[in-house]
Amino acid sequence: MLAKRKSQNPALGHRLAMHVLQSGLVPRHATVGGFMPMRGEIDILPLLNALHEHGHRLALPETPPPGHALIFRAWTPHTPMLPGRYNTQHPEAPHLTPDFLLIPLLAFNSTGHRLGYGGGYYDRTLAALPAAFRLGCAFAAQQTQAIPTEPTDLPLNAIATENGITLIQHN
Repeated sequence: MLAKRKSQNPALGHRLAMHVLQSGLVPRHATVGGFMPMRGEIDILPLLNALHEHGHRLALPETPPPGHALIFRAWTPHTPMLPGRYNTQHPEAPHLTPDFLLIPLLAFNSTGHRLGYGGGYYDRTLAALPAAFRLGCAFAAQQTQAIPTEPTDLPLNAIATENGITLIQHN
């Protein structure tokens, strides 16, 4: 799946941004937790910049030691970034708790289950923020049929790709 994702054009993030903004999914006063794209992830910076222009509070994650949930810190396009674990970067800013999450995906299926990098950071973060809206962000080519799941996994509420938004129905 990594090879499939790396073969995609990260610039398709502009199309993802357009779909998310036109969908009206992000509430006007939401605090949005995003991510800095890396390792061939779809580029959500166009979306983050547009949300900033629309007045949303934004936060990006700091990767904590293994076994902990992500720590979100306030972010604007002008916030200084610090180096973090696993070649990540995070804002040099105060903590902020998001209520709307943009989640990077390695793979996803039609029921809203996701596959990450295996470190469990987003699993712990979703468990810590169960009321947050969970919007997966990926290339359409990352969709697959089979995703291993656990009973404690929280599925996504929706998935955004360069082709549009898919809302997930939960029982």
